[in-house]
Order: sequence, then structure tokens, then C-alpha cells
Amino acid sequence: MTLYQPFLDYAIALLQERLDLAPYPIPMGFESKSAIVGKGKHQNEVLTTSYGYQAPKLRQIRAAHVQGGSALQVLNFVIFPQLNYDLPFFGADLVTLPGGHLIALDMQPLFRDDAQYQEKYTQPILPIFESYKPHLPWGGDFPAEAQPFFSPAFLWARPQQTDVVETHVFAAFKDYLQAYLTFVEQAEPITDTQTLKKIEQAQLRYLHYRAEKDPARGMFTRFYGSEWTEEYIHGFLFDLERKLVVAKE
Repeated sequence: MTLYQPFLDYAIALLQERLDLAPYPIPMGFESKSAIVGKGKHQNEVLTTSYGYQAPKLRQIRAAHVQGGSALQVLNFVIFPQLNYDLPFFGADLVTLPGGHLIALDMQPLFRDDAQYQEKYTQPILPIFESYKPHLPWGGDFPAEAQPFFSPAFLWARPQQTDVVETHVFAAFKDYLQAYLTFVEQAEPITDTQTLKKIEQAQLRYLHYRAEKDPARGMFTRFYGSEWTEEYIHGFLFDLERKLVVAKE
């Protein structure tokens, strides 16, 4: 059992329970990929497994699970809403490296500077955020260019102990995901043309940023080569731009 498998199992079970879930197509060659890294007794297999789902209000629910033994464990789990809802994104980046753990958990807003939007989607989860702060203190520097894409309830921590991940981080992941699905259940479709345009622009802005700055790019390139990596990032992890081009043809 790897560190983040229980997170993934929990998320999929909860989604199946609360949503009308359907598979989301994963392009050929990306369902799973493995590589042998290191030499001699330090040799290790790294396995990346992809998961994809969709639901009536959610365009893409996807996960990339990287298992590389004690030196490397990663779960990247993101939910992208359909373009006719003003829902935030759900994002969990859970990374374990030899030096410790990097934990990023948030409902990433479409409109960071819109007070009404924050009242609707951030205020309700601030109590959850506050309840975890004592156990998961702020992880320190964060790039200024990334800040517009995160909410005031962004949980960013660098715990050293694995048991903190297994307890507090797992509990926070559950609470954030449950709260997000409540937002999804309550969400009403947007029909105003101008707002729909703003939503599409905000989603594309977020995807451009994430695809361009994906922190996993170096890791995946090292394991699987740059051609596979770029196709994985643009063709599956952040595929909205391509989907829109196809839709408009």
C-alpha cells in the first residue's frame, strides 16, 4: 500500500456515492507508464497511473498517481467544472520526496478578486482551513505569479512526519473534497453570455499557467522522455484547449 493510495480510494468512492460518474477518456498510452530509475541496489521502478472521470457538472476529474518506492510518492488530483458553472477547481498536489512532504490543497477560484465570488466559495471553507492550520502550518515561500490562482483557504504545508500526512492531511483532503461536492450539488448553470465568456477565459488562464509551470514536468521528462511528458500534460492533464479546438471545428 502506498502513502496516497487511501486518498485516491477514498476520493473515487466518495465521487461514486455523490455524483453520477462516468469514465473520462484517457488517451492511449497514458493509462499507466513505468520506468526503471537509478543504478545497482538503488534501482527502482517508477509507475505512473492515470484515472479519469466526468459528471454532469464536472468536465474532467482526473488523477495522476506516481509510485516510486520510499523516495517518491505523488498524487495529483484535480477537478475541472463544466464551462457553464462558476465553480472553482478542486486541486490536491500531494508529494513525498526523500526530504519530506509537500502538500497543496485548495478550491482554486475562477475570480480571485471578486468579493462576491469569494463570499460564495471561500468563506464557507475558511473554518475548515483554520481548523487544520495548527497541525499543518504554512509551508513558506510561494511564487508571486501563482498567488492569483489560489484562494485564501489554500492549505500549503511541508510536514516532515509521514504520520502527519496519514492523519491530518488525509482528514483535510476528505473535508475539502466533501465541501467541494456540496458546492457542486448546489451549483446552478450559468446562462448569461458575458459570464460564460469570463468563465471560459478564467479556466483557460488557469490551465495555461498550470500546464506551463507544471512542477512534475522535470520529473516526468527524466522518467519517460519529453515527448511523452508534453503530450501527457497537454493531451490529458490540462486538455481543455485541445477540447475547445475540436468542439469549434
